[in-house]
Amino acid sequence: MIELSVVMPCLNEAETLATCIEKAQRSMSELGVNGEVVIADNGSTDGSQAIAERLGARVVAVAEKGYGSALMGGIVAARGKYVIMGDADDSYDFLNLGPFIKELRAGNDLVMGNRFLGGIKPGAMPPLHKYLGNPVLTGLARLMFWNPPSRDFHCGLRGFSHDAALRMDLRTTGMEFASEMVVKAVLKKMRVVEVPTTLSPDGRSRPPHLRSWRDGWRHLRFLLLYSPRWLFLYPGALLMSIGLAVGIWLELGPQVVSGVTLDVHTLLYAALALVVGFQSVVFAVFTKVFAISERLLPEDERLDKIFRYVTLETGLIVGGLLLLGGLIGSIYAVVFWDDKAFGPLNPSKTFRVVIPSVTALLLGFQTVFSSFFLSVLGLRRR
Repeated sequence: MIELSVVMPCLNEAETLATCIEKAQRSMSELGVNGEVVIADNGSTDGSQAIAERLGARVVAVAEKGYGSALMGGIVAARGKYVIMGDADDSYDFLNLGPFIKELRAGNDLVMGNRFLGGIKPGAMPPLHKYLGNPVLTGLARLMFWNPPSRDFHCGLRGFSHDAALRMDLRTTGMEFASEMVVKAVLKKMRVVEVPTTLSPDGRSRPPHLRSWRDGWRHLRFLLLYSPRWLFLYPGALLMSIGLAVGIWLELGPQVVSGVTLDVHTLLYAALALVVGFQSVVFAVFTKVFAISERLLPEDERLDKIFRYVTLETGLIVGGLLLLGGLIGSIYAVVFWDDKAFGPLNPSKTFRVVIPSVTALLLGFQTVFSSFFLSVLGLRRR
């Protein structure tokens, strides 16, 4: 039985591929591990396939382009109980696979390398990545996903059980694959640990496939899309709170702050904040339900509990009450206008009725429509 598969994505890595394969084979031999090296080839045209086959590695052709596609193709084809993945550019330490294997044998699902703990050799990582890109993106990921036990989200040398990789159901095809693996492991409550590893300057004469700003944005976009709480819920709740608080404050009458009078014009913007905030919160729920139905996110027990009480009927009742309140306010405004013989009105007084009424109507319609749409998503989810 093969215990370990070392998977390397490959796209024209003829300069360094042989070195990486030989290091991985040597490390497994010294550790007494029955293993294989799998080269996930993404369409190389420089003879990388022949180099791999000559050294006894198994070549798996992956037609779909992309870092994530190549890796997932190699992982699916791997025969080992455990998998260690790493780039074929001779920057990662394939001679020191022992710590990864030890943690995998201990029952951990994902073992992350940490280059900041193990050491980054001079010239191995651009300053932009070392001092901005990696720390910022890793910090954001740890904040968004409940402080996962990884302080180097983008280390390309990592190990995992073959079964865990399949349970993660990884979907991304590009460089954000690295983030998706950690996020999915955390969301699925897998056992994640990290071990020190070193990073050396890669041995290629050509530029790397990585594009700093493009791939950095892809990682950030992925983190946001996989965290509806931070993308929609928290900003929306904040906007709603501010809009509601300012709205109630200004309903009492004009307010003077540091010599500046705030009146119905500010009340209108407070109403806007309330409506946009409500939309954002609703989008958070839509996104969460859709992501779960498409298996992009795991089931959420808290959401299931909420849906036991927040049903289509509940939404229709709340929406109906908001519509009724808005309609009553609008009728009152018309009656007040009739008392003035439909002539000019005092905006400061009239708008304190009209703006809340229109806001209630907007929120009422949105609640009714959102309840129906959420019900449709719920039918698909079940």
